[in-house]
Amino acid sequence: MIEALQFEFMRNALMAGLLAGITCGVIGTLVVVNRIVFISGGIAHAAYGGIGIAFFFGLPYLVGVLGFSLLVSMLMAWVTLKNRHRSDTVIGVLWAIGMAIGVILIDLTPGYNVDLMSYLFGSILAVPDSDLWIMAVMGALILFSVFFFYHEFLAMSYDAEFAQLRGVPVGFFHFFLIGMIALSVVMIIRVVGLILVIALLTIPPYIAERYTDSLIRMMILSTILSILFTIIGLWLSYTFNLTSGPSIIMVGGAAFFLSFLIDHFRA
Repeated sequence: MIEALQFEFMRNALMAGLLAGITCGVIGTLVVVNRIVFISGGIAHAAYGGIGIAFFFGLPYLVGVLGFSLLVSMLMAWVTLKNRHRSDTVIGVLWAIGMAIGVILIDLTPGYNVDLMSYLFGSILAVPDSDLWIMAVMGALILFSVFFFYHEFLAMSYDAEFAQLRGVPVGFFHFFLIGMIALSVVMIIRVVGLILVIALLTIPPYIAERYTDSLIRMMILSTILSILFTIIGLWLSYTFNLTSGPSIIMVGGAAFFLSFLIDHFRA
């Protein structure tokens, strides 16, 4: 792996993975403890509509994906607040419509053949310097927001009704959290792709939750695990000539089942 770092694309891939890993560790923790994994999956898959919009109208990739993801995420946040009993159905519909819009617009884009695999399963080895800077800024904004409002997110995550009685604007922070998930999804798409985003957002926090007793410790351990999965997955993909995104997720999946075995033998 060390010799691979002489190549710029590998250094960029490692940096992109580290940035995504830090974001996944923090936001993924909030996703898991708030039980909004399905919303995160819906945003990730609906984001494909943003890819189609970007290519069809000749917009920068990040502009199309970020704009569409934020729009869809706000719709999902509104639905989950106003109609919780049918929110899973609406999220599923938005998920499907978003992907359908993306596929149709890409089909209609004249003279352009899009590499679908790079968006579905990630293209971490093709991340340019410009995207790294954007990912760094987005990641910094997300981390600052989470830690500045840490106590509000803590209260909302474990007892939303009590937090509301204590004066915490739970509705606002619900929209805020869903919006940050959309930003995180846009970042992670370049690393593992649309289909695998949900795994990187949920596997490290789920493992971390089993071995920690506070939200902040869960975030820290989840971040460490996300970074480890990324580094090991990149090493495996480089060594065995495998696709990077699925390699990262398979490392996480192996750790997921290993944690179950450890708990089984400890019991």
